[in-house]
Amino acid sequence: MNNPIIDQSTLDQIATDTFRKADPYPWLNPEGVLTQAAFDTLRTNMPPLEIMKASFGRKRAHGQKPHDRYALEYREDLDVHPAWHQFVAELNGPIYQDWLARLFATRRFRLSYHWHYAPRGASVSPHCDAKRKLGSHIFYFNTPDEWDREWGGETVVLDDGGRFSRASAPEFEDFDRSWTADAMGNRSLLFQRQGNSWHGVKTLNCPEDRLRKVFIVVVNADNLFGRIRRMFHKPDGY
Repeated sequence: MNNPIIDQSTLDQIATDTFRKADPYPWLNPEGVLTQAAFDTLRTNMPPLEIMKASFGRKRAHGQKPHDRYALEYREDLDVHPAWHQFVAELNGPIYQDWLARLFATRRFRLSYHWHYAPRGASVSPHCDAKRKLGSHIFYFNTPDEWDREWGGETVVLDDGGRFSRASAPEFEDFDRSWTADAMGNRSLLFQRQGNSWHGVKTLNCPEDRLRKVFIVVVNADNLFGRIRRMFHKPDGY
């Protein structure tokens, strides 16, 4: 694509306080971070399932349920539609990076990228992300012409009232309050990892031939711990 993927005007309109003062931790669920033309191009040119890695039944820490999915890490040499490479180039560029720096109040971060596809019966049990992360930006790629809201797929922001250790495995119904992000169409969810930044995705009940599709920008802390991990060729991860 010759035209921009990211809509700078949408980013500029998001006030820092809207993010930082959100309840119960910093998050927002904007519409139109991507231009509509770019969203349509990316959505109709998602990586094929055949090149993704299946991750099912994988044991998680603290007794949490597996986060079943097909996953693909972004690489510069990946054989995907050129629009995806342009998108990542813009994510690595000044417009997006300045926006993240404004919202997260730091420039000490590194970005990594991956796609997740989830089938019927999959879920993301309530959890707090690893401490190596500053946050995540989830871009949703399901639309009403091939996905029904009744099938699920929304990320749920959860408030535990400070009751749970992150090294635990609560269920969705154990939380005091919850907010459900809109995951249909040209929507995304940005959130900052904190000690209580619980979130998850309830069990999908879509038909067998449908998949929940997202592209995730992981905002990794660029600190000594992260640099040591990379020295030993350990990936930033999901």
